[in-house]
Amino acid sequence: MAETTTITVRVPVEIKAKLDRLAELTDRSRSYLASEALETYTRYELEVVDGILEGIADADAGRVHTSEEVMAEMDQILESRRGPSPRVKKTARG
Repeated sequence: MAETTTITVRVPVEIKAKLDRLAELTDRSRSYLASEALETYTRYELEVVDGILEGIADADAGRVHTSEEVMAEMDQILESRRGPSPRVKKTARG
């Protein structure tokens, strides 16, 4: 079993009531549900913050491109993957 510690968190009464209800419905403890919620939240938020820090480091190191450069490259990629233009069939009227 993983090592654990205790923290105290103040939450609105409504949140505690929802947590109590969920614990009862899922046959889990409030502590288990709160721990799972904190794990999910911190994992997500750390991914966001780490991504931001990586972007800042890239910008500081000059590893950036202008939007014009990116759009020009995207246009080249799309153009190279496009097949020949389909021919338009003429109808009997014209």
